[in-house]
Parts: sequence; structure tokens; C-alpha cells
Amino acid sequence: MRAPKSAVAERLAGAPISWGVCEVPGWGVMLPPERVLAEMRALGLRASELGALGYLGDAPEEIRALLERFDLGAVGGFVPLVVHDKAARDELRRAAESAASLLSGSGGTYFVTAAVADESWSEPPALGAPEWDAAAEGLSIVEEICDAHGLVQVLHPHVGTIVELASHLEEVLERSAVAWCLDTGHLAIGGADPVAFAEAHADKVGLVHVKDVDLGLAAAVRSHEMSLLEATKAGMFRSLGRGDVDVAGVVAALESRGYGGWYVLEQDTTIDPAEADRVDPGADVKGSVEYLLKAAGSAQ
Repeated sequence: MRAPKSAVAERLAGAPISWGVCEVPGWGVMLPPERVLAEMRALGLRASELGALGYLGDAPEEIRALLERFDLGAVGGFVPLVVHDKAARDELRRAAESAASLLSGSGGTYFVTAAVADESWSEPPALGAPEWDAAAEGLSIVEEICDAHGLVQVLHPHVGTIVELASHLEEVLERSAVAWCLDTGHLAIGGADPVAFAEAHADKVGLVHVKDVDLGLAAAVRSHEMSLLEATKAGMFRSLGRGDVDVAGVVAALESRGYGGWYVLEQDTTIDPAEADRVDPGADVKGSVEYLLKAAGSAQ
């Protein structure tokens, strides 16, 4: 049964990176949390992801209190983990346990796993069948930790991780029942069709990150001719409807198949220090909200 027309408006969330907040060195200025959260709520968003580690606070009660000030819930957070290396299982358990404790204590629901090559986000290696088997085993370890904390693990295909390309998705799908964070932008950058993924795997989608991209620049990132940061500064990520991704098609596919989770507006952006006093990233988010609500209405 299709969701009521008003349901998507109740399921819109934001991500601080849409306001330039990112932990990557050299990414740019991070605007104050009070400004970001106030603008999220003014745009009608109902919840926020936690963003860069420590951005909203270092303790669960601190994060909860800050979000409550702006009448926002907590979606969850992005957690880079090494899941394919059997020799690093102790560190995997330690890192996953620490992140799960913070996320659940802050009121979050989703544990967004990014399967990185190592803690430094080194160039991802080419994996063979044994390493993919180990990655599936690692995801199961994280799943157990998430279950113990009342969290839903969702695997996030992401540039610069071992789950980057369309072929990588198939390796995981063959081996693991893990739920997915369907990121419309990163799927497209990796050469996958987000609409086809939504149509084929809607029952496995636990969370959606909504972004639009310039596929010309995405091709340069996929071939590693350009870094994600370089492409972001060059304008690869676009306000919804202004790039090359069929975001409306993704929404239609998911809504028609009963998806009832969050749509997190997550348009990666960078803020140059020289322009920090003049930028208005909320204006781009506003345009994306309007586009998404229109797309949701057409999907009913």
C-alpha cells in the first residue's frame, strides 16, 4: 500500500554536511551548530544526522539537549569502519561499540556503516572472494553490536571505500543481508543506477540520503582523476533537480514499494573561509526540500 501523500514531509531530515560540516582536513569552514540546526528546523526538517564526530557534542546527553532546543530528532550517524580485515577484528568491535553507544544514547536509530580500507581512508584495495567473505563477516559483527544497542545498521556505498562501484554492490548483495543506505549521489558516482537499485532492493533500504550530482564530474571521481573534495569544490553536488540523477524516480520507486523511512537531504558542500560570512547554504537546501516534496506528491 502506498504511503499517504503527507508522509514524506514528515520524514524529511537534514545532514550538517549540507552546511559544509565535514571532518575531512581542508574541507572548509564548519558553521556553528546553532545556525545549522535553526535553519534545518525553519525549513521544516524533522531530524538531523549527527555530522562530524563531536560537532553536536561529545556526550549523548549534550547532543540530545542541543537537538531538543531546536525540536529536532536524531536520525543517526556515519561510522567509517574496517570490516574486510580479519586481523583487525578487535579494533572493529571497539570502534563499533563506541559509535553505537554514542548514537543510541543520542536518540539515533541508524548506524550508517562506511566500509573504509583503513582509518586513514587510504585508496581502497581490489578485493578477492576471501576478502569479500571477510567483509560480510565484519558486517555481521557490527550487526550484532547494533542489535544490542537498538540500532539499525545500514551500509553506505561511498566514494573512497571498498563499496564504491556498482560491481561492489553485487559482491555484498551476494554475501550479506545487511540493510542499505541508498545514497542517490554516491550510487550514481559509482556507476550504479539509483532507480534500478530502488526498484530491485526496496525491501533492503533502511535509510535514504538524497543528493544530485553532475555525472560529468562524477566520472572523473570514479576514475580517480579527481578527488571527492576537488569535485565537491568544483560543484559536483547540485541542488535536487539541477543535476543528472533521477531523484524523483528513486522516490517514486521506493514509495510505491512501501518505504517508510527517512529521506536525509545531504548535499555535500564546502565553504571557503573568505566567504563564510556571505554564504547561504540553507537556500540550496530549501530548493531541494521543494523539489523532493513535489516529487513525493507526484509519486502518490
